[in-house]
Amino acid sequence: MTTLENRPNTALLIVDVQNGVVAGTPRRDEVVANIGRLVHKARGEDVPVVWVQHSDEGLARGSEEWQLVPELPFDSTEPLIEKHYGDSFEDTTLEGLLSDLGVGRLVVVGAQTDACIRSTLHGALARGYDATLVSDAHTTEDLSDYGAPPPEQVIAHTNLYWKHQTAPGRTAGTVETNDVDFSGS
Repeated sequence: MTTLENRPNTALLIVDVQNGVVAGTPRRDEVVANIGRLVHKARGEDVPVVWVQHSDEGLARGSEEWQLVPELPFDSTEPLIEKHYGDSFEDTTLEGLLSDLGVGRLVVVGAQTDACIRSTLHGALARGYDATLVSDAHTTEDLSDYGAPPPEQVIAHTNLYWKHQTAPGRTAGTVETNDVDFSGS
């Protein structure tokens, strides 16, 4: 269980599911649909849904590429964290928000697998959170021209190593969309 005191709640953390981030990624439509299902499930169980939106010089704030994908049911009453680094906690208000919500366990989905998803998962675990990756609700672009493995291998490898990730007093792991249990049991 989380090492964060008095933080029994779970939140769904949706990282960078933006037009310019997921365009052309493998299984884009399936991943977005799975995230949408999780949003509806979380809302139905009164689980906080926290959105994260990246911007930098290649993803300009306010541009079409920066916008969240239109298929997802963003609700402006839900928290939206703006970030400029891979780790969603780095130089953002995420930690304070999660503390206020009593959240010690995160269910993580989004993009990009080998950048912001990995950074955020490790950032969460290092900060004392339990962090579960939804194995069929994250994706990444093809960076094989730069020496990276093909995207499907990146996704599979991330699922494999996060499934077996451990840390004292904290839990990690993976789960498929259909098996997400926001109660933490």
